[in-house]
Amino acid sequence: MKNKMSQLFVDQRNTHVLYAYHDMEHYIDQIVSFTQEGVLAGDYVILIENERVYNQIHKELITRLSKDQMEYVHFVNNFDFYFSSGSYHPPAIQDYFNKIVQPYVEDKIAFRSWAHVEWATIEEPLHIIEDFEKIVDDAVNQYSFPLICAYEAEQMPEYLKKILLETHPYILVENECIVSEQYQT
Repeated sequence: MKNKMSQLFVDQRNTHVLYAYHDMEHYIDQIVSFTQEGVLAGDYVILIENERVYNQIHKELITRLSKDQMEYVHFVNNFDFYFSSGSYHPPAIQDYFNKIVQPYVEDKIAFRSWAHVEWATIEEPLHIIEDFEKIVDDAVNQYSFPLICAYEAEQMPEYLKKILLETHPYILVENECIVSEQYQT
């Protein structure tokens, strides 16, 4: 991810990327690299992740970043983030996110974010995810920050894949960020 992704974030701050991951080891490598590169570029990094996975990420990050650099990493529990209202409700999620980024936006501090999207069952109404991803795409453009939305590939039915390709202008594939031909503004 190092050169091409970093260069994309330099060339275009408002970058909304879909990452459909297949295995946890590679996933952790990607998020650690994203975080380390962000901190080294002077960005604060907001990691919306489950606590179990974050603990693994944290163990790796503390071997790569100094204590002062680790201050640039902000962990948000993804369960609390996505279900702050008791259910997956896009307006509540948007409010939660706005509260998180408000200090960065007000003080004009550069930040980037990684959001691990998970749910317990695939029976959730998938159209809500489409609504949410459209809100997120608007936020990325409004606040001008890079965001990677990570979904487990094996948990994505075809209908969800279609939605995600239509709502993300970029896709992270094999350590390279490519343009989504299905993206719809």
